[in-house]
Amino acid sequence: MKHSTYLFVLVAVLTLASCGAVKLAPFDQTPLGQSPDYAKKESWAVLPGAYPSALSEVVGEYVTKAADVFFIYPTLFSDKKDPHWNADVFDSIIRQEVINLSVSNQASAFAAAGNLYVPFYRQSHIRVFNPELLDLVGNSWELGYEDVKRAFEYYLEHYNQGRPIIIAGHSQGSMHGSRLVKEFFDDKPLQQQLIAAYLPGAAIEHEFYNQLELLEDPAGVGGFVSWNTYKQGKLPKSFETYYKGSSTTNPITFDQRDEAALEQHKGLLYYDKEIYPQSLSIELIDGMVWTSLPRVPKRFFMRFIKNYHAFDINLFWKDISENALLRTETWLNQYQYRYGF
Repeated sequence: MKHSTYLFVLVAVLTLASCGAVKLAPFDQTPLGQSPDYAKKESWAVLPGAYPSALSEVVGEYVTKAADVFFIYPTLFSDKKDPHWNADVFDSIIRQEVINLSVSNQASAFAAAGNLYVPFYRQSHIRVFNPELLDLVGNSWELGYEDVKRAFEYYLEHYNQGRPIIIAGHSQGSMHGSRLVKEFFDDKPLQQQLIAAYLPGAAIEHEFYNQLELLEDPAGVGGFVSWNTYKQGKLPKSFETYYKGSSTTNPITFDQRDEAALEQHKGLLYYDKEIYPQSLSIELIDGMVWTSLPRVPKRFFMRFIKNYHAFDINLFWKDISENALLRTETWLNQYQYRYGF
């Protein structure tokens, strides 16, 4: 893939809705791909000690950490000619997209804080978000979540060994991640191992969790953060019905401030895999983060983009990376003696 087209490919893959260029059958009449077996390495996009080259190019070679990161990638399955409702995780194109788009650009932001675990799962096709197709969707969404859940259960039993955990994701991954956190951590014994849940690209209601709270201290642990990004002064059509009123974190300062200046921005990860600090400022409104036009090479092309959903992590890559590391260090300082670290 040519670097010059990267931004537009990523936007298309992550944000465009498919109207269905093929005849679609209901979910229960559509063949399913092979179920991942998480006891096998090929069912994981990333395991510690087996980082793909696209990840190592961004974060360097794997070094053992005292904490873990369980990352759930966003919607990448968007081929309008594919009639399936869920992705085949053993399809080479799907696997390459997961690693080259999401792992290298998104999961990489958390690599400094912990050992990365990224399961392949049968993600739902982007057309599940098309309200005109709701009668056909069936259990597509549930199938994807059950894969994520099985992967996490296998991770807990065979990999975790009591280490503190960061749950992270984006978009569809954050939606599944928010449910995973509620089922396994919220008011559960495992909550004591939670460093934080990073759940950008999903509208999470303030009262969604029983005990877990939106973290408003950059060093706080045991809660969650979330945000949705749009161009300054613009709003999506679904703002009133979806975004408004949802939990919103400042992804630069990670505190209660409702804005951040250019000089506070630690850096975005661009398509050239370079970090560009002090390149944007933000303003928080009800349910959304507004960002200025990033000061990056070839920024002219970004003038045409209003919806920055695809870049919820990229825009704040260095800010997220340093914050995840800070929260991990806080957790370890507070609890390492209790857990033998």
